[in-house]
Amino acid sequence: MEKVVSAINDIVWNPALVGLLLVAGLYFSIRTRFVQVRRFGTMLRSLFSNRAGKEGGMSSFEAFCLALSGRVGTGNIVGVATAIAFGGPGAVFWMWVVAFLGASTAFVESTLSQLYKFRHGDGYRGGPFSLLDKGLGKRWLGAIFAVVTIIGCGLFLSTVQSNGASTAMQNGFPVPPLATGLTMALLLGLVIIGGARRIARVARVITPIMALGYLILALVVIIAHIQDIPAVFASIFKSAFGVGPLCSGIVGSAIAMGVKRGIFSNEAGQGTGAIVSAAADVPHPAQQGLAQAFSVYVDTLLVCTATALMILTSGTYNILDGEGGYLLLNAPELGNNYAGFTQNAVDTVFPGFGSQFISVAMVFFSFTTMLAYYFYSESSLIYLFLGKNPKWEKICVRVLQIAVLGAVIFGSVREADVVWMLGDIGVGLMAWGTVITILILGSQAIKSLKEFENLKP
Repeated sequence: MEKVVSAINDIVWNPALVGLLLVAGLYFSIRTRFVQVRRFGTMLRSLFSNRAGKEGGMSSFEAFCLALSGRVGTGNIVGVATAIAFGGPGAVFWMWVVAFLGASTAFVESTLSQLYKFRHGDGYRGGPFSLLDKGLGKRWLGAIFAVVTIIGCGLFLSTVQSNGASTAMQNGFPVPPLATGLTMALLLGLVIIGGARRIARVARVITPIMALGYLILALVVIIAHIQDIPAVFASIFKSAFGVGPLCSGIVGSAIAMGVKRGIFSNEAGQGTGAIVSAAADVPHPAQQGLAQAFSVYVDTLLVCTATALMILTSGTYNILDGEGGYLLLNAPELGNNYAGFTQNAVDTVFPGFGSQFISVAMVFFSFTTMLAYYFYSESSLIYLFLGKNPKWEKICVRVLQIAVLGAVIFGSVREADVVWMLGDIGVGLMAWGTVITILILGSQAIKSLKEFENLKP
């Protein structure tokens, strides 16, 4: 099975996709005149729309929190450590590049999703499948994308989050992986059975608290190693371009891992942020686009960077040579235990406590991310049943809930390498569909931005 999954992953994640996502981010940055910089203040204000879901949809802040809960997950802890292990410190630089360019991509996809959202019950739904259907007039492509989203987010990516949480709990306490999986499945079930409104309310409360708590702890660890900060930043920039003997041979891996892990973490161009954005009730489509652009910054420039600096300043990492050996072996006892990179970094300042804290953080990150993944999948399923018998929609939603909970349990007991590859396949398939679609329809988002700026100079 692992060989088959690896072969599919190589096909989906070929260099063309990496290049396409970077080019799209650069293209939209230029077309929007770098809106991610020009309108940074407006991004912050866009989170708190006065409309506040008056027409039944989520408020802008709720949509922001739900999208952020999808972005802040194991990719911020295990994913960053994996990028460093395979690409060296330079991978962090390329994650920053992806975040900066990806903010403009997130703006475009989220603005478009607002333009093409549809009513469902007492709220709104939409996403790339709506863009394909209503924007390009290709209902059959929208249906294919919806199915890919259900499989990619509901099944593949849920296994990744569950695996990261169960691994962390086993390292930190220890707790058997199956016990972690069953507990998370139970709690997840209690929330998703309440529908979109309950998911939004839970995300609105948990996501800001967990992100802030994690950043505070990371800041303490980084300050404890403050003398190493200059050397760490130097290594990040040097190895990003292959300067120096250590990482000169893996500069390609640094770029590839930085881009892949960055996209996996911040999800810009993947389409998931667009699905959440469609559910928001805001005065203007561009406003929600700006809010989602900001969530990319929070995910990568804050949370991912905090993890990277903890690991690099503490020296609790190894760099693989791609041939079964190591270029750098700072922590021989960890090997390729990527979650252990971050846990041991915290333990250098809080002996005996840091590992447990990271384990708990992983559980919270994974839990809220799986809430978002379920929402993406449910929205896709609802799209497939537009204009059809509502009774069958309800039945299929229940089946989806059972399948997602099963994926959570399955992921908790599978080896990390297989699970990560499954997650990469899901991200890659969705990214291909989304980025091509928004490149075709992107001019509409640019027009919406101009309208918005005329209203709010």
